[in-house]
Amino acid sequence: MKIFYVYVLLCADESFYVGITSNLEQRLGQHQFGWDEGCYTYKRRPVRCVHVSDFANFDDAMQWEKRLKGWSRAKKAALMNGEWKEVQRLAKRPSKR
Repeated sequence: MKIFYVYVLLCADESFYVGITSNLEQRLGQHQFGWDEGCYTYKRRPVRCVHVSDFANFDDAMQWEKRLKGWSRAKKAALMNGEWKEVQRLAKRPSKR
């Protein structure tokens, strides 16, 4: 059974990179060693993996990746720090006055 991984990297410039792969070890090595000059992480090395979720279904993994990519930096940071109440607070839409 193939497993798909959604991962979040913390880059040297403190930005986050969200990706998806079926070979986590290989993909993290590619980011770390600058395998692709066109990749977002190439000029932001070293990188550190700060979150991994695994899925048996590619569509579920793709949905999670897209969701994470749409999150604010603050919300991603809260998830990486395990601050679930802050993730929930940041998920709420501001009320209209």
